[in-house]
Amino acid sequence: MADLALGKESSDFKKGLQAGISIGIGYFPIALTFGLLAKTSGLSIYETVLMSLIVFAGASQYISLSLIAYGTGIFEIILTTFIVNIRHFLMSTSLNEKCEEDQLINKLIYSFGITDETFSVVATKEGTASTGFMFGVISVSYTSWVVFSGVGHLIGANLPQTLQESMAVALYAMFIGLLVPSMKNNVKVIFLAVFGATFNSIFTIGHILAQGWSIVTATLLSAILIELAEVIKAKYRGAGHEK
Repeated sequence: MADLALGKESSDFKKGLQAGISIGIGYFPIALTFGLLAKTSGLSIYETVLMSLIVFAGASQYISLSLIAYGTGIFEIILTTFIVNIRHFLMSTSLNEKCEEDQLINKLIYSFGITDETFSVVATKEGTASTGFMFGVISVSYTSWVVFSGVGHLIGANLPQTLQESMAVALYAMFIGLLVPSMKNNVKVIFLAVFGATFNSIFTIGHILAQGWSIVTATLLSAILIELAEVIKAKYRGAGHEK
């Protein structure tokens, strides 16, 4: 019986590895770019790889680079990362219903590897996701992200100094590239971006807050205003239907 269970776990792990290959390939250019920008932002290769090892969150790592470049304090960086990754609470809760019952330690380990991409792969899998399958998917994606982050840094280190310095602009281009597709599909994202940029500009230009706190406060205020508007609009619609 134990051999049978072990064989099933091994088979599920292999299936997870196969399912995670597409994620690993998709992470290749993004992780490579992150490593390249980390080099131009002043991080050493050890710091770059360590960030990918212990954070493993693309958007948060990119935001951290911009905050580090501004000289933002560690507390503001941690708080900003927390805000950006709040959605992980929802993803983890959803996957907890999808995954098989297992020891808490196993769930704690593979929950670290939940990203938007691994969530999509596991959530769309037919039936229950076993622990072996989860570890398989996450092993490929995690390894790909960490390895190519380091490779990107090594490539950046061999670029001419002038080109390294100019690559800082690519960080902002990356944010624009991530933002524009979302703006096309969701009007709320447009308002969030406009309000966030406006608040941040006011706080920064007016010297009201430091750069790090300005970004955090602008993000929170924008999100609160948008959600309040959504609540008011829902109540208004409800009142209209009642009439």
